[in-house]
Amino acid sequence: MAETKPALVVHLVSGGEPLVFPLHADAVDEVTKQLYLYLDHGSVQSITDVDSRVVHINFAHVAAAYVDDLQRSGKVFGMH
Repeated sequence: MAETKPALVVHLVSGGEPLVFPLHADAVDEVTKQLYLYLDHGSVQSITDVDSRVVHINFAHVAAAYVDDLQRSGKVFGMH
């Protein structure tokens, strides 16, 4: 099985290019399960990236967010 490189992709309300945060392996399941709540409540959340740095994201300024695999080829927006 190919190695995966999960990342949190964040599209800000103000527009521009999406922000991409490669996720720490331990954070992937939690972020994936809770992401809809972060967006629904517009809260500030602490996410651990692949380098074990903590990133604080204010989801009140996020239009869309999803977890994607940076290794995947043949990407179609929002599809696996």
